Amino acid sequence: MKTSQILEKTGIPRHKLYYLEQKGYIKPRRVTAGDHEIREYSKKDFLMVETLWKYLQMGFKHKMAYAKATDDIKAAAGGNGTKPKAVTKKRS
Repeated sequence: MKTSQILEKTGIPRHKLYYLEQKGYIKPRRVTAGDHEIREYSKKDFLMVETLWKYLQMGFKHKMAYAKATDDIKAAAGGNGTKPKAVTKKRS
């Protein structure tokens, strides 16, 4: 999946997407296309961006949003009958 597709499907701003990459939360593959280098995102990257962005929009800081997104994804992939935890908004 290309950057433009991720941006369109999730609604995340480009600078936020690149920040998630900079922090190591996602690791898109770099592919040379002529004189340019493009990013290719895996399904795993897409799921992480989608879930992280949900928590960031709710007001969670990046580190906590990443922890919650990781837990959600692990629970969903576990297949052990557990559902991802309910999302609750952080209280100030």
